[in-house]
Amino acid sequence: MTAKQNGQVLEKSPGYKRVMKWLKSSGKKPFGFQSEAWQYYAEGYSGLVNAPTGFGKTFSIFLAVVIDELSKTEPKKTKPGIRLIWITPLRSLAKDLARAMQEALTGLGMNWTVGVRNGDTTANEKLKQKRQMPEVLIITPESMHVLLAQKNTSGYFGQLQCIVADEWHELIGSKRGVMAELAISRIRGLVLAAHPERLLRIWGISATIGNMEQALEVLVPYDDVLKTIVRADVEKKIQIKSILPDHIEMLPWAGHLGLKLAEKLLPIIYGSKTTLIFTNTRGQAELWYQTLLARDENLAGQLAIHHGSIDHELRNWIEDAIHTGILKAVVCTSSLDLGVDFKPVDTVVQIGSPKGVARFLQRAGRSGHSPYETSKIYFLPTHALELVEAAAIKEAARTQNIESREPVVMSFDVLIQYLVTLAVGDGFNADQIFSEVKQTFAYRELLPEEWSWIMQFITTGGDSLTAYNEFNKVVLSDNLWKVESRQTALRHRLHIGTIVSDAMVKVKYISGGFVGMVEESFISRMKQGTSFTLAGRVLEFVMIKDMVVLVRKSKQKQALSPSWMGGRISLTSNLGAVLRQKYNETLYKQHEDEELDMILPLFQRQAQVSHVPKDDEFLVELIRTRDGYHLFAYPFEGRQVHEIMASLLAYRIGRIKPITFSIAMNDYGFELLSEQPIPLDEKEMKTHIKQLLSPENLAEDIVASINATEMARRKFRDIACIAGLVFQGYPGKYIANKHLQSSAALFFNVFSDYDKHNLLLRQAYDEAFYQQIEEPRLAAALHRIQASSVVIVETDRYTPLCFPIKVDSLRDNMSSEELSQRIARMTSETEKKNARRKNEH
Repeated sequence: MTAKQNGQVLEKSPGYKRVMKWLKSSGKKPFGFQSEAWQYYAEGYSGLVNAPTGFGKTFSIFLAVVIDELSKTEPKKTKPGIRLIWITPLRSLAKDLARAMQEALTGLGMNWTVGVRNGDTTANEKLKQKRQMPEVLIITPESMHVLLAQKNTSGYFGQLQCIVADEWHELIGSKRGVMAELAISRIRGLVLAAHPERLLRIWGISATIGNMEQALEVLVPYDDVLKTIVRADVEKKIQIKSILPDHIEMLPWAGHLGLKLAEKLLPIIYGSKTTLIFTNTRGQAELWYQTLLARDENLAGQLAIHHGSIDHELRNWIEDAIHTGILKAVVCTSSLDLGVDFKPVDTVVQIGSPKGVARFLQRAGRSGHSPYETSKIYFLPTHALELVEAAAIKEAARTQNIESREPVVMSFDVLIQYLVTLAVGDGFNADQIFSEVKQTFAYRELLPEEWSWIMQFITTGGDSLTAYNEFNKVVLSDNLWKVESRQTALRHRLHIGTIVSDAMVKVKYISGGFVGMVEESFISRMKQGTSFTLAGRVLEFVMIKDMVVLVRKSKQKQALSPSWMGGRISLTSNLGAVLRQKYNETLYKQHEDEELDMILPLFQRQAQVSHVPKDDEFLVELIRTRDGYHLFAYPFEGRQVHEIMASLLAYRIGRIKPITFSIAMNDYGFELLSEQPIPLDEKEMKTHIKQLLSPENLAEDIVASINATEMARRKFRDIACIAGLVFQGYPGKYIANKHLQSSAALFFNVFSDYDKHNLLLRQAYDEAFYQQIEEPRLAAALHRIQASSVVIVETDRYTPLCFPIKVDSLRDNMSSEELSQRIARMTSETEKKNARRKNEH
């Protein structure tokens, strides 16, 4: 019998009647998927709820728990303690969720309290929670592990009924998702050990992703649990509109267009109640905030900026100001991507391509948050070719061609950190924890000998570190593995988590008051008197004192924008495939996209001087300029894949004849540049290119073509920090990034020389291969190229397609002024050659 057929059982329960009465009093009624989720919950199921933004996904599970509690026949007085753990990936979600849940509980006359626990929770609040836990605890994955690192935590979960992972699609593809899996496995183990009869339910809430079934399997991997996916049978209307330039430049480059379109953004801001303006990086957010204020001074006081490096008190104020409608617009990053229900927001703007369909739809959902309201999103291109991406995103959104999120597996660094966390807390029984860990999706392939290695590593430091006492962290005491050193426990608790960034330093006015955080590597290049922007303010650097950057307000208009790590996002394979299709449609006018109409002259120019590749073609341009001999190729697979493909091609050409290349790439293609002619067989060039890009011997040639060891070494820095090999310092006294890097490099060398079977070393190479190199995606791209017809064009000038790659290659070595002059010269030379060619014809 399905949940829908069995609905009458739920409808007779007193809890359901009370909730329905409360909903009716505020003029609401549940959606079909909410009632379905309530019914499944009542029947003991765990599962995943998939519904569009604004349709009450939160209440689909939260009210299921409430209905269950209100339907119990026991006396009213129940023991205090957590009934519901609500895991959320973002701190900005927690406050909003707590407010909505507390309002519902008050309306229903329940005396439950809702508590929040994350990095922003005050010590006072944590102390209060320790004395008496709230019935509903909203918590981040990191804070769950911090909770498990406390003594006597098992008592917290005596009344627990349900664990919910909110925005599960956001957690699943990262090590934070693995942290959530491990914490759930431990809490489930504690609950079932104390109450074997208890039915602990595990639910997730997720936006649409390409692998929903797998997402459920990762969250609820237990064979003895009933599980289901509840899909909302409702459609969210999304209106996607591009902000088009007045004319298209024939030689585009990244960034040439964006700020010129700022004027066109102002009427959109003034025509809306509240607008969220999304950028892909924090540096870009700071730049756009300053640009909009410079264009219209009336926005002062009505425009704010929000990203993860801004002081949390200021972030909270901005979030409250969005709720109350005080602000006209907020420039933000992914810090406001998820779930926050801002009623006044009726418009969203995406600056530059989001590089993926799921991310774009997620951001679109921030507007028109109520059911049946249309989400309105504008796409503002930062260069002309992004107009094709806009058309591709519209197409992918219409056909629901949404990316999958691949779950992270066999992260030994996270497992090592987790075991030390348990040892810092109440201690653990190795056999029991091995059994729990083996049941998680992330570690179901874990072998007994790998477990033995990990146990040896946390107790003695493994084969190569046995002589050093600081790595003998965990000892056997009363049949439990524990950390007995107070210093080891303190240092461990300080760095629980998997997000390893460059050391962050606080920025504070010399007169008092925090502004936010910047990365130490950015500040280390500063001279006294240099101005930079943060939190939308122009600040003058005074000095660093006790790892705090002291600043004063600057009188300058122009200033440096901080760069944060993790800047550039790569194009997803789904979007790349639709993009290739759109290139076909543009030239042959087989479409109804205004963006493609706008960019048609640029494609006609590309066709005149070179070729526009169809989706079953692979274009290679060979160009001779004063810089040397260029080979440009266009797989449309994203910058990460192109970086490796370019290195692979350079290596294989170098085997024919020794030759040195410099490499550049963007999301559409890559460049090889040499001072010597490129040794390609002119008669059989097409066949030769295919042979050079063959998927045969791929793994060996990748390792030979790139410095795989160096890539693994870079990955190892984060792994070493997560696994607790490298101590990152005490609050306010963080260890400089270069010292962390050198400490991690030292361990990497020791393990490479003396401990070949070290699992952390193996993980570094695996992460380099599958995350950095994306070997499976590279292999798929090479197979596609083998099935395509190769088109080779030889020319003496830059083409519209190769120009942005060329400009990107110059950007890192030139000031913005030098770059502008060089672009002007290259444009002028190319235009002269085009004019000469026209006259000749």
